[in-house]
Amino acid sequence: MKKIREHITYKSILVVVVLLLVFAIAVGVIGYKGFTHALLEQYADGAFLTARTAAHIVDSNRVDEYLKSGGKSEEYLAVLDTMQHLCNTSGATFIYVILPDRTDYNHVTFLFSTKNKDRDYELFDFGYVRETTNDDYRAKYRAICEEGSSREVVVRDKGYISTDPHITMMIPLTAGSGEVSAILCVQRQMDSLAGVRNRFLREILITLAVLVLIVVVGETLYLNRALLHPIREIVAETSRFASENKPARKKLQDSIRNIDEIGQLAGSIDRMEDQIQQYVRDLTKITAEKERIGTELKLAEQIQAAMLPSDFPPFPGRTEFDIYAVMDPAREVGGDFYDFFFIDEDHLCLVMADVSGKGIPGALFMMISKVILQSCAMLGKTAAEILTKTNEALCSNNKAEMFVTVWLGILEVSTGRLTASNAGHEYPVLKRAGGAYELFKDPHGFVIGGMDGLKYREYELQLQPGDKLFLYTDGVPEATNADGAMFGTAGMVEALNREPEAAPDQILSNIRDAVNDFVKDAEQFDDLTMLCMEYNGPSGKAQEA
Repeated sequence: MKKIREHITYKSILVVVVLLLVFAIAVGVIGYKGFTHALLEQYADGAFLTARTAAHIVDSNRVDEYLKSGGKSEEYLAVLDTMQHLCNTSGATFIYVILPDRTDYNHVTFLFSTKNKDRDYELFDFGYVRETTNDDYRAKYRAICEEGSSREVVVRDKGYISTDPHITMMIPLTAGSGEVSAILCVQRQMDSLAGVRNRFLREILITLAVLVLIVVVGETLYLNRALLHPIREIVAETSRFASENKPARKKLQDSIRNIDEIGQLAGSIDRMEDQIQQYVRDLTKITAEKERIGTELKLAEQIQAAMLPSDFPPFPGRTEFDIYAVMDPAREVGGDFYDFFFIDEDHLCLVMADVSGKGIPGALFMMISKVILQSCAMLGKTAAEILTKTNEALCSNNKAEMFVTVWLGILEVSTGRLTASNAGHEYPVLKRAGGAYELFKDPHGFVIGGMDGLKYREYELQLQPGDKLFLYTDGVPEATNADGAMFGTAGMVEALNREPEAAPDQILSNIRDAVNDFVKDAEQFDDLTMLCMEYNGPSGKAQEA
């Protein structure tokens, strides 16, 4: 318990401290950048005002005269003296006027140069030619002389700088002709800015240290009172319940009154203890109920199986055809069904269907659909009319909005003529005598029960002695293995053609074995329903032999 308490305490404090540090660093960086930018703006504005003032001292139209004087005329010296006074009183480090070499701006010639009396820097004499400091300065000179810029600023506070970090403001001295005759520069040191920024950082660090200390102490006290003590009570109670297996007389929520997750946990444990007791009392009852449900499902499975033809051969006296069918539900009861019955002595109706639902609802809808289909067929309707009438009946009161896909065919036994209609069901597979099984892509209509007022189409196939018809539901091609791959119609047709001349019952056994080998132990979620019919001709197998 002590280790748990220490782990929770240290972890919680560490998280809070880290978050506080991240927040403080973010605020410090943002404040530092904003503060520096604001000070730079003030420095730049102050330097600009000084430059504007100095520009009024220098007569930009008399630059040539200043040059001719050699820096010795009374006029030149008067301007220089006034500029020197401005430099001392404005806080500027340097105020100077230069003439850049406009061929490549690689050199500048000093026309005027003044230095603040409180600064210990070198002063450049009249006519001194100096190499341009760097590309940044060259670009600024060019912008003023050639691009018409009215002011340019250079900030130098990184790397080696001989005059310490500073800001230089440049403005053009424009003659009456509009041409830039010289550039006036004001340089201010940034030592004051650096001092202010350092004080800002110190204050941030001190404030952060105080906050961390307050958080650590406060968090420790809070965690002990609000978290660790309630957890100790919860651990003690769960240990007691595990050994005694009966609810406590005094509930945890009576002693732990937290309104946070700890309080919710205490309430959950109180409810858990009561529910476990109730579970123990109900376990016997639930077990009996489960056995009853299992019995009812078994009975439903038997009822459903009884609804489907299961005695083979189904018509022992009829040798014109052989037929076999199976239905393996994915659950105790399913929604697939097959059917075959004589409408009259010469017409055999074949049905393969798949209901949209599974389990008990699917089984109920399957039984209703099967009865309606057979009732409509016995009225002597065509295949298309049977599906149309069945659709009308199912749509009239289909509150569950279920539907069924149906393939229905009527075989005229004496001629082998098969008329069929497909309501959204899988394609049948046809094998001609002596040939191989092939998927027959017949025309599809909409599902039964999905939309009222539909009319279905039918088509004809002429079967010859030895021809076979294979019908199935989507549970066969959609059987899925553990890797999520499906058996597929290609796999189904391949399995049919491994032994194409086999009898219908053997054909279905081969398909079932192929599906089982493919899916192995993977759980299946759809019914496996198949029907195979071999047409022997009007005289049956005796004449064929």
